[in-house]
Amino acid sequence: MSDLANKAGVTKRTIDYYTNLGLLEMDRSPSNYRLYPVEMVERIHWIEEQKNSGKCLSEIAKLIGNETTESKPFEEVNIHEIRLQMKKLEKDVSKMMENLDEREKQQLKQKVTPESVSLIQSLILLLQ
Repeated sequence: MSDLANKAGVTKRTIDYYTNLGLLEMDRSPSNYRLYPVEMVERIHWIEEQKNSGKCLSEIAKLIGNETTESKPFEEVNIHEIRLQMKKLEKDVSKMMENLDEREKQQLKQKVTPESVSLIQSLILLLQ
């Protein structure tokens, strides 16, 4: 598994998670090790591209033709997907803020409603 993780540029935990969701194909060796086809490196790259474009893992599973994520408990799939979406939003906001001058940043901060702040705080608490 670590060889696949190294080749694909992701963590072992990511490989394990994608495998458990049914996004990666694998066989078992006689000694019960996971054996992944070479094509799974490209699959992982494709999955990462799809995530970066804003798709959640359940959407990606449907594109692959595997809907096993639908049978996973809410905590295993949806919480993880919320975390991924929040990371993407954080990255997008940071990128946008880099292009603003100080006056524009202050104007934007003033437009954030108390409800938005409450929502963000609630999501952070939920995901911890």
